[in-house]
Amino acid sequence: MSSPVPGPVARSWSRIDGIDLLRGLSILFVLTNHVNMRLLSAHVPYTKGLPPQLVYSLVWNGQFGVQMFFVISGFLITSTSIRRWGSLPRISISDFYLLRFARIAPLMLLLLAILSALHLTHVTGYIVSPQTGGLGRALLAALTFHINYLEATRGYLPAAWDILWSLSVEEIFYLVFPVAARVLRKEKALLFVLMLFVIAGPFARSRAFNPNPVWREYSYLGGMDAIALGCITALLLSQRRLPKTAIYLCGTLGAGLLVFSLGFSIEAYLWGLGRNGLNMTVLALGTCLVIAAASQSSWRAPRLFAPILSLGRHSYEIYLTHIFVVLALFQIFVRLGKPMHAVPVLFLASIILAGTAGWLVASFYTEPINRWIRRKHKDSATLAAATVKV
Repeated sequence: MSSPVPGPVARSWSRIDGIDLLRGLSILFVLTNHVNMRLLSAHVPYTKGLPPQLVYSLVWNGQFGVQMFFVISGFLITSTSIRRWGSLPRISISDFYLLRFARIAPLMLLLLAILSALHLTHVTGYIVSPQTGGLGRALLAALTFHINYLEATRGYLPAAWDILWSLSVEEIFYLVFPVAARVLRKEKALLFVLMLFVIAGPFARSRAFNPNPVWREYSYLGGMDAIALGCITALLLSQRRLPKTAIYLCGTLGAGLLVFSLGFSIEAYLWGLGRNGLNMTVLALGTCLVIAAASQSSWRAPRLFAPILSLGRHSYEIYLTHIFVVLALFQIFVRLGKPMHAVPVLFLASIILAGTAGWLVASFYTEPINRWIRRKHKDSATLAAATVKV
């Protein structure tokens, strides 16, 4: 495979507004979902009288948000790998792992240290129960990327641990990805393997093939199909420039699929897409098409979208830290007597403060450490290449 063609698609891979917008929407869905779950656990009937589909679209799209994250991750990591090494068969496995470590490990390890301290000091809401194996078992699962399996077999961990299930899916995929690229050596062979993941995904999410409701949402194959679709999108676009008409069609059709998936999820379920695990596939395809249009165009988001873009640019940091904000604000809400009129304030404050916390963590912790690790290993030429945060 040759290097990507020059042009607008390569103009600024560090920031693509369309992709940042998707990431911002994804983290927004996760945030509102987790606030919603706290409210429901406290029996606050704030959705009473609202249309069911409106409720689902606003506060029940967290799983869809994670699926969109998976697609974006697959696309960005494949694209940046092709640009660094010229083609995937030439990928440096050790450098690939180092880059992933530099991006993922610093915040994840800090999070685990904080969660361990909160557990050991018996802070309510952060204690890992003996039923799930206690602190040691949770740490082992987090560090070996099988939090998802632990929760599917032993029950849910506290919320701040639970979010690590998606990292389990991602990082197991990326442990295998560079090895497969080197071993298979040909793009067509890699595309074939990636398509196998795409085919397996709906089966892993289907009620008929997977009776465990937690595993239907958290399984490896149930999320890896979205990552694989992102990888396929990057591979297909790496050597070609889409004509303007194709870019417009991709953007329009992709946006339509996203609107359908996120705005008509109840209807989609009634059609059988949810029961058969295909609703996530439709969402992932829509995300891929929007990414294709965004990555091959010079579209810039209007200033109106600046807050969502900011959320997207720090989505990883927000994802791993937002639970602390949500739980703290929710405790204040409860102490105030759970006033119904304060529910919108709770949602808005959670979004603003979680976004601010994510920006602070990125600016003063993850990004400096990421750069330090890369500088320390700058003897490898591939590590000096421009990087997109994923």
